[in-house]
Amino acid sequence: MSDETEHPSEGSPRPWRNFYGRRSGKTMRASQKTYLNEDLDRLRPRGITHEENPTREPLDLAAFFGNDNPVWLEVGFGGGEHLVHMAARYRDVNIIGAEPFINGVAMLLGKIRQAGVTNLAVHPGDARDLMDVLPEGSVARAFLNYPDPWPKARHHRRRFVTPEHLLPLHRVLALNAMFRVATDIPDYMRQTLEEVPAAGFELIAHSGTPWEDWISTRYEQKALREGRVPDYATFRRA
Repeated sequence: MSDETEHPSEGSPRPWRNFYGRRSGKTMRASQKTYLNEDLDRLRPRGITHEENPTREPLDLAAFFGNDNPVWLEVGFGGGEHLVHMAARYRDVNIIGAEPFINGVAMLLGKIRQAGVTNLAVHPGDARDLMDVLPEGSVARAFLNYPDPWPKARHHRRRFVTPEHLLPLHRVLALNAMFRVATDIPDYMRQTLEEVPAAGFELIAHSGTPWEDWISTRYEQKALREGRVPDYATFRRA
């Protein structure tokens, strides 16, 4: 991730919050551009951005998905391997993925086509904007897999496992909902084990053994090739 930040446009109606990182990367393949042009619009819930929903009215998830199945949330889905895997395995669950990196969104859309899953929604933007408008207690499970580590100490406040992100997550999660975190960065897990319980979560499990329904992502495979050890933690929303 780069160290770039957004700056508010003049006269912007939204309360300003910093965004750190990249919105886009290397040039996409023609097929990926096709996925974005043809598929993203129907998979993207309306009413998440401040431009579409300046009063921040809660989303009607049942209307979007066409059913009242449980809703799961994945924050920062990367290339989408885990998101599509879970959607294919749990077809009676609706899953929303939030990812601001548009190249990752394009990769996900290609995987959705290949897998033929229909129980997914995609927010191509900041997870904080999504959590602003998710109804309270509406999410039954959440995932944070190999998030940006922001390794420099002065950047640790940018990590997801900080109150700015965890308190909104706590609000949208249902009582006793599970929150899973996977990382290969020991200091990230250290901060996770400190900050997540402080935000109202109970640690249920922590080990080097992944969950039974886990799929190893490309980020995990890169970590293993480079000699880093995956670490997994499960929390319950108290």
